[in-house]
Amino acid sequence: MRKDSELPIATAEWGWRYHHTGIPMNHKTAGERYIPHLKFYVSGFPESPVGVEWMRFEADCHLPEIIQKLPHVAFEVDDLDAELEKHNFKMLTPPNPPSDGVRVAMIEINGAPVELLEFDH
Repeated sequence: MRKDSELPIATAEWGWRYHHTGIPMNHKTAGERYIPHLKFYVSGFPESPVGVEWMRFEADCHLPEIIQKLPHVAFEVDDLDAELEKHNFKMLTPPNPPSDGVRVAMIEINGAPVELLEFDH
């Protein structure tokens, strides 16, 4: 069992790097950017010193309800496919490109949505 003072296994052992926390909301915000193929808006990340990203979903968004209703934490990984294969978590969305140079997958860990990101550096 992990002690309060210990880092989570994902960062301490697996090498995942914190990227952001995505928080669903229902109202428009300044600076929203629309992601048309996923049917939702994002905002806040560029200005947030701690990586908070606000998400507003269209009514016909096809993403699972757990992603649209619960906040998620996101981690950058070096090899998205290898991490998905190694850990065998429940897949919420398969790897996809939300924008140029990035691939993401949403998984479920302990009942919570978690996003894994791989950047084309």
